Amino acid sequence: MAELTLMDKLVSLAKRRGFIFQSSEVYGGLGSVWDYGPLGVALKRNVKDRWWHSLVQARDDIEGLDAAILMHPKVWEASGHVSGFTDPMVDCRTCKGRFRADKLADARCAQKPSKIPGEHSACDLTEPRMFNLMFKTFMGPVEETASVVYLRPETAQGIYVNYLNVLNSSRQKIPFGIAQIGKAFRNEITPGNFIFRTREFEQMEMQFFVRPGTDDEWFERWREIRMQWHIDLGLNPEKLRWHAHGDGELAHYAKAAYDIEYEFAFGWQEIEGIHNRTDFDLGRHQEYSGKKLEYFEQASGERYLPYVVETSAGADRVTLTVMTDAYREEDVEGEVRVVLGFHPSIAPIKAAVLPLTKKDGLPEIAEQLYHDIKRRVPAYYDDGGAIGRRYRRQDEIGTPWCFTVDHDTLTDRTVTVRHRDTMQQERIGLDQVLPYLTSRLEA
Repeated sequence: MAELTLMDKLVSLAKRRGFIFQSSEVYGGLGSVWDYGPLGVALKRNVKDRWWHSLVQARDDIEGLDAAILMHPKVWEASGHVSGFTDPMVDCRTCKGRFRADKLADARCAQKPSKIPGEHSACDLTEPRMFNLMFKTFMGPVEETASVVYLRPETAQGIYVNYLNVLNSSRQKIPFGIAQIGKAFRNEITPGNFIFRTREFEQMEMQFFVRPGTDDEWFERWREIRMQWHIDLGLNPEKLRWHAHGDGELAHYAKAAYDIEYEFAFGWQEIEGIHNRTDFDLGRHQEYSGKKLEYFEQASGERYLPYVVETSAGADRVTLTVMTDAYREEDVEGEVRVVLGFHPSIAPIKAAVLPLTKKDGLPEIAEQLYHDIKRRVPAYYDDGGAIGRRYRRQDEIGTPWCFTVDHDTLTDRTVTVRHRDTMQQERIGLDQVLPYLTSRLEA
């Protein structure tokens, strides 16, 4: 039997413990679409909350936005998505598989998975043809050309068309940014690697509007800020690196672009991009809409179209990254201990309360402690099975601390704190549990 890969183990753990399920699984599933279970939605929300806090709440120069998924179709004409948002596609006439022509090395032949499409003797690939990645639908009761709209393939355009609204209503001045978290949709030809590349996903994007001529300085500043954010999230710095876009990779709108890449089991892959988009987007929307989008700088008396420095991260990709980075297996007295060593701030459950037995008044004390904790932070109550097995369950979902109520609690009003990462234990007062948790979560 083939040895399970890290991704196989993560997919199994994700389903077993309620992180992520395949969408519509009772009907056989829908390809590369995933549902987040109780722990998964909490983990992803914690990632998004940290992103939002670092950019919107902790800064005075960035405003938040939540733009609609459906937008005027001219938005996508102006942005170039209607004419240029395409990938080269090939089909295999034998197995009916469909693959990106420029990513064949990442794909696997359906007839012989050890080979890439086209290598197997039975493969019969078509010539490449261009395939638009936008999902098309119709607004209104009649399906006709005039009613065509698209599910947005990115959240950035919603920011650009609201740039003046936010600028005027917030009374911001250049330089300032607009941040947004939201769903996007791309009809990917070859999605895969669990939640890394999917057709429905969530983006965390920030567009920072700057005076032309200062864009290079801001670009480097945002590169530094964004890399540090991932490190502060708990990711191993040795598994993070920069990838500069060369002439062949650079998007038509970009003056410069760097990707933050993480070393997954399937190779180095992008988890966030930082781009100098110049004034391309505002210029195009000014041209197509006929509305002036220039900024008037009172101090100098000048008008100009701001340049844009963009930071764009995938919430799903970052969630997969923190799960991958946190996963480890340890040998403890001849048994394998599986641990998700999340940074405490993003752990779905912060604390578990465990009564040693179901009698002698221990459950009553434990339940009261559990409810006290849960009013402040996400907590879990577990009274089923041996205490060691309960610890292992909490290790597997990444709970940083377990508080065990035992018979000593009845006499000295103390509980045992068990630490996930070291498995070490200490005694603290029952009335000190909440301050203990608060101080460590704020650190």
